Amino acid sequence: MSSIATWPGRAESWMDARGKGAWIAAMVLAFIFCWPIGLALLAYLIWSRRMFSGSCHTRHARFRHAHHAFRSSGNSAFDSYKAETLKRLEDEQRAFEDFLERLRQAKDKAEFDQFMDERERRARETPEADTGA
Repeated sequence: MSSIATWPGRAESWMDARGKGAWIAAMVLAFIFCWPIGLALLAYLIWSRRMFSGSCHTRHARFRHAHHAFRSSGNSAFDSYKAETLKRLEDEQRAFEDFLERLRQAKDKAEFDQFMDERERRARETPEADTGA
């Protein structure tokens, strides 16, 4: 019973491992041999957003990689080292993102100051319009 229930999941993983081209080929073949199945496959591809994502495989690979990174190796010294290294990298990433935010704010302020200076310069250069002509 469990193999019957899991075959769609295994088929989906198998297709995802081969990329978007495999999904499109399966859909075209399904339309050729049995158009209702092709239509159902097209609906599934659109509903699951596989047609519009960069790659089907990358989503699953990222999840597997993230899951593997936090899995225990069984060696407490190595796990401690890995946890400290990951924390240090997260802290460095946070510091770098903060630096980029400050850089963006400084750039925005410089652009705004330049805009205000140009606006003030144009206002001084243009003569005041006479109100009684």
